[in-house]
Amino acid sequence: MAARTPLYARHEALGARIVEFAGYDMPLQYTSIRDEHLAVRQRAGLFDVSHMGEVLVEGDSAAEWVQRLVTNDVSRLAPRQALYSVMCNEHGGIIDDLIVARTGEASKYLIVVNAATRAKDVAWMHERASAGLAVEDVSDDIALLAVQGPRAIEALQPITELESGDPLSSLAPFHTAPCRIAGISGTRQQHVSRTGYTGEDGVEIYIDADRAAELWDALLEAGKGFGMVPCGLGARDTLRLEAGLRLYGQDMDENTDPYSCALGWTVKRAKGDFVGAAALAELDPKNPPRRFIGLRLPGHAIARHGHAVTDGKRVVGEVTSGTFSFTLGYGIATASVQEGVDSSTPLFVDIRGTEVAAEHAALPFYRRPKGE
Repeated sequence: MAARTPLYARHEALGARIVEFAGYDMPLQYTSIRDEHLAVRQRAGLFDVSHMGEVLVEGDSAAEWVQRLVTNDVSRLAPRQALYSVMCNEHGGIIDDLIVARTGEASKYLIVVNAATRAKDVAWMHERASAGLAVEDVSDDIALLAVQGPRAIEALQPITELESGDPLSSLAPFHTAPCRIAGISGTRQQHVSRTGYTGEDGVEIYIDADRAAELWDALLEAGKGFGMVPCGLGARDTLRLEAGLRLYGQDMDENTDPYSCALGWTVKRAKGDFVGAAALAELDPKNPPRRFIGLRLPGHAIARHGHAVTDGKRVVGEVTSGTFSFTLGYGIATASVQEGVDSSTPLFVDIRGTEVAAEHAALPFYRRPKGE
């Protein structure tokens, strides 16, 4: 039986179509993926992402240990700042992509991991934990809700009180802050992060699992006048792909190095040693073993994960993610292709036995307008 987030009853009450994802019963959609997708692009959407995993790392050596664990440079984090990174094995393959947040204390970090890799990630961390370092999986104690879209901040600002007294709009991207929302108090955990997985502005809110339903209701009520709607995993996937964001298990895995999925910018070799550094030092960042590219397909043609990519004569790669872009009005996909394939190489996608011509497309496919 699949696990359920603290908001499962709310999803059922709203008539969501439930599917199993990463071991959880999750809402795929409430109305239609298209309507929910466009609501986020144009107004605001509310997501339950409580299936994500959270790991608390605490101890005098926490900063040095996390620095060795991931490829990005954690030492540059100020208190209550976060960054995106990957965590590699000794061979340079990606174990997971994650968010690392420094809390208000130099000796404590919160690492947010993918639901499907949570058990593997936690085991990997425990195996490498040094004496005096506490590595605790706190996922079941925390619920995570995301409000995304151009009106997200506007909708939440009247009901959000940052501990600093500053308005929610003052919170910088990839920064976090303790807060109180809709008067909810007495929580062990309640903070907001200016992060997301949609390509839009917005926040992710951490709260005690047993207060999640209360917060969900308050957010939906606050968002009524701003066109906010509850959104499922379907829209989350189409939104993230338009924004060129990776999905672990499709766009990357333990056989993929960061350079081969265009995440080389997360690898900071100059910071010193980290797990996988020696293997990654053997690679040329400008000429990795594979190339990660964007593709545009004609009309309503939809490429899916695993579809072969050819140059018209031979297979040169495969689709990692694909969908129809509701924002742009045509099919989009990302693909992993062989070294030597460039923008002049004609490409085709084999969709159920039919070769469909594909155009090279820059990533991300969509960027939110400046000033929003």
